[in-house]
Amino acid sequence: MAKIRILIADDHAIMRDGIRALLNIRDDIEIVGEAAEGKEAVEKAQELEPDIVIMDIAMPGMDGLEATRRIVKKNPKAKILVLTQHDNKEYILSAIKAGAAGYVPKRAVGTELISAIHAVHKGESFLYPSAAAALIEDYRQQAEEGEPYAKLTAREREILKLIAEGHTSREIADMLFISLKTALGHRAKIMEKLELHNRTELIKFAMRKGLVSMDT
Repeated sequence: MAKIRILIADDHAIMRDGIRALLNIRDDIEIVGEAAEGKEAVEKAQELEPDIVIMDIAMPGMDGLEATRRIVKKNPKAKILVLTQHDNKEYILSAIKAGAAGYVPKRAVGTELISAIHAVHKGESFLYPSAAAALIEDYRQQAEEGEPYAKLTAREREILKLIAEGHTSREIADMLFISLKTALGHRAKIMEKLELHNRTELIKFAMRKGLVSMDT
C-alpha cells in the first residue's frame, strides 16, 4: 500500500521536528521533505510532488497563503493542509480561498492532525470545529446581506414591525415621537427597499421574517 507523502512547511524547526516525530510512527505516512518558508515550500512541492503539504501561514518572506495559491496552481493534485496558530475567521477564509483542503489549529491534538491528513488525502475537506463555525457564520452573514431586509435601518425595521401589528402611520408617529410626515417617509422607504406595494404585502413579509405572529 502506497504511503501518504508529506511535505512540512513551517518556519519553526521545533514545530517541524514535532510534526515529524508524530507522523514517523505511522506506517502509512512518509515525510518526504521540509521547508522553512513559503518560497522554499513552493519549490520543494514542485520537486518532491508530495500528496499533502502541511502548511503554516505565518512564515518569513512568502507567507503560507501565497505559497498555497502557487502550489495549488502549479500542482492541483497536491492537497494543502493548513496547520497554524491563527484561529480566526479572516485567516480561515483566506486559507480556504487560497485553495487549502483542510484547516487545523496548532492547539489541536495529534490524532486530529492524523484524521485531517487522511481526510484530505481521500479528496475530502477537513475543518476543525472552530473553522467550520467561522464558515457557517460567514455564510449566514452573506445570506443576510443579500436579503432586502438587511437593507433596512434599525428604525425602518421597527416601523415595519409596527405596521405589521396593525398600527396606522399616525399611531406610529405618536408612539415613536416623530412627525406624521417622517413616519410616512419611513414607510415609503421600507416599501421601496423591499420592493413591496401595499400594507398587505408588508404584513406578509413581516410574518415570513417572524417579526409578528400569524395571528396578528
